[in-house]
Amino acid sequence: MKKFLFIFLGTLSLSLGVIGIVVPGLPTTPFLLLAAWLYSRGSERLRQWLVNHRFLGGYIREYHEGLSLRTKIHAISLMWTMILVSVIWLIQTNWLKILLIIIAVIGTVVMSRLPGRKKKSD
Repeated sequence: MKKFLFIFLGTLSLSLGVIGIVVPGLPTTPFLLLAAWLYSRGSERLRQWLVNHRFLGGYIREYHEGLSLRTKIHAISLMWTMILVSVIWLIQTNWLKILLIIIAVIGTVVMSRLPGRKKKSD
């Protein structure tokens, strides 16, 4: 029963991560990392499938290897672009605009503090 629950929750997290690829404000990598962890508790085969997946596995592998500065800058820039587009043109409610800006600031701090890519020693 536990394995089924881990697999179910892993699949739910995976679904949210995939949706997060196209929906601004919904994170992708945290949900994919959670899915990999849940799958590791429920099915090693599913975890291996996810980590080695052609498109989704890169999110997980890159996180474990450490993010490059270029990746961090790209992610933060894309996040701010989508937040600002939403705040300027799509959202009318002031408290929601403020909330999105606060989320973007928190996201920027978190992203900038993630481990960087480790330098390879010769």
